[in-house]
Amino acid sequence: MEKQIYSFIMKNSPAILTIMASALFSASATFLPPGFVLLSDVDPSIIQSVRYASSQNFMGRPMDGYNCPQIVLTKQAADALVKVQASLKEQGYGLVVYDGYRPQPTVDSFVEWSFDDSDLAAKAWYYPTLVGSKVKLFEEGYIAKRSGHTRGSTVDLTIIKLGDTVHDIVVSKRMLSNGDEISFLDDGTVDMGSSFDLFHPASNQDSPLIKDQIYIANRDTLRQAMKRSGFKEYAGEWWHFTLADEPYPVTYFDFILCQKGEQEAQKL
Repeated sequence: MEKQIYSFIMKNSPAILTIMASALFSASATFLPPGFVLLSDVDPSIIQSVRYASSQNFMGRPMDGYNCPQIVLTKQAADALVKVQASLKEQGYGLVVYDGYRPQPTVDSFVEWSFDDSDLAAKAWYYPTLVGSKVKLFEEGYIAKRSGHTRGSTVDLTIIKLGDTVHDIVVSKRMLSNGDEISFLDDGTVDMGSSFDLFHPASNQDSPLIKDQIYIANRDTLRQAMKRSGFKEYAGEWWHFTLADEPYPVTYFDFILCQKGEQEAQKL
């Protein structure tokens, strides 16, 4: 099937936004509480593609709480990613991080969105086989009312070949062995057989629907690098990892990404 540019996201490319933010936004981010850091300050070689600050996500619009395209993490999680990055570089890869700390107000907005069954702006790309209410996405474990991201030591990420760059998404269709058709969102990262935030069993770490050995090997490259540096995997999503020894295992934070003054600085 002919590939199509993912048109409604072109207005807010996270790759472009992150480059601009890195140039304009320094380590003096006053919105950060003690114990949290900007990933760009800890390792600027790690590519950030902050999907929830753009329209390239399952809601199809920038999400509440993401006022700047920056990945924020606990210092411990960020330091662990530095080790992952170093390990991957030896294999010819680097990290691309889609999400880190996620404000509780963002998670609350997921709940509100799930009850609005008229809002299906991004269904074809992120939950194409869902039948019935979007509330099922909570029941199936793809999104949660209490997210590990809100504790600051969980990351959504993938890998990219060194020298390659993240680009605007190009959409193609794939047919799975069970007959389901999914959209593959090519953003320049390594092909894992399914895309980030696809709410479908094909996204499970060891999904039997992913049979091509190159996809299996690519997923394992990411998984093993993360595990070697102290992260544990989530079986339901190949991109989702949590620092095993996270510093705030029972604390859910609600600070937003950038305060008003800092948000305005991003627009200069």
